[in-house]
Amino acid sequence: MLINHQATLAFLGLFALAACTDRSFTPVVPSALDIGTPFTVFTATTRAQRPDGTYGYERSETLQRLELTVSIPPAHTPGELQYAYARPKPETQFTMAGRDTLDTPDVFRARIDQKLGDLTGAEREVLVFVHGYNETQAEAVFRAAQLSVDINLPGATVVYSWPSQGKTLGYAYDIDSALFARDGLEQLLFELDSSSAQRILLVAHSMGSLVVMETLRQIDLHKPGWVGRNIGGVALISPDLDVKLFRSQMKGLSKIPHPFVVFVSDEDQVLNLSARLRGGKNRERLGTINGINEVAEFPIEIIDTTAFSDDAGNAHFVAGSSPAMLALVSQTRSLNSAFGPDTRNLDVLLPGNLVRKKQATRITVLPQDAGG
Repeated sequence: MLINHQATLAFLGLFALAACTDRSFTPVVPSALDIGTPFTVFTATTRAQRPDGTYGYERSETLQRLELTVSIPPAHTPGELQYAYARPKPETQFTMAGRDTLDTPDVFRARIDQKLGDLTGAEREVLVFVHGYNETQAEAVFRAAQLSVDINLPGATVVYSWPSQGKTLGYAYDIDSALFARDGLEQLLFELDSSSAQRILLVAHSMGSLVVMETLRQIDLHKPGWVGRNIGGVALISPDLDVKLFRSQMKGLSKIPHPFVVFVSDEDQVLNLSARLRGGKNRERLGTINGINEVAEFPIEIIDTTAFSDDAGNAHFVAGSSPAMLALVSQTRSLNSAFGPDTRNLDVLLPGNLVRKKQATRITVLPQDAGG
């Protein structure tokens, strides 16, 4: 009990600063576009809309759709994400510059199709970003915009905003919300499948991985094979998932999407504390898995980003906040575009040490100047 109590205190301490700020309100500042570069993020949310028009943490059974415009600061560098709440500074911070409601699924699909525009082939893709625990809608939108810009995503970016409480003490609430959010994500994926997108990519962070995996398993239960046919790739970044639960979810899929990538790090203290709160070593989180044996039967790629932790702005989001790691991922996307859809495996493109067992691959990625 003493260990778990200490772990709880440390876990809360990691987020202490967040409690000092009102994160529930983010103003729309159209004039920010006089300074920054516009970037469109579509949002589908199961957060309930409040009387003032904002979306908080209350749950809604109705999926609502928005088109948001984010102003990217002129001096933005890959991996960096700065934003404010009440008084953003567009010169140096990501700023919300526009918000429009898309009233129906048809309007939503039409705007997605318009965004894809004249793109062809593999460029006609939609990235669906599913955020993690303790995150507001605006924070998720800013993170998705940063990630899309930094990896040069050519298509459309969509955030699935599930009703996280956005509070340090909201962990239990968020777990329930993650399970509640399955139906909304399923509806979103079906709507995107009826758009002109050629490929749907799912990217989840932390507890968002629970939302994604439970949703994919749920879809496959009543539409066997749909996931494998219609999802063009899955990436779980620092997934806050029990390894045995992940195995059960993967076994529930009749066909696993390819590629299926899991980004892990030994230095992820958030996940290490999460595991301790659940009972120690036997409750290892997928995002800190240190081997390959337990997942060897699945066609997945584990990307160990531990070597980039010091370079990252967020140790719980190394794959999206390390400039060096982002450069490698961006380079990989360029190579995929050059060589076509058959060249998707990151293990042949990223520098590092490889371990293969059965269907799985683990690559411990090394900075290019250390890879030999």
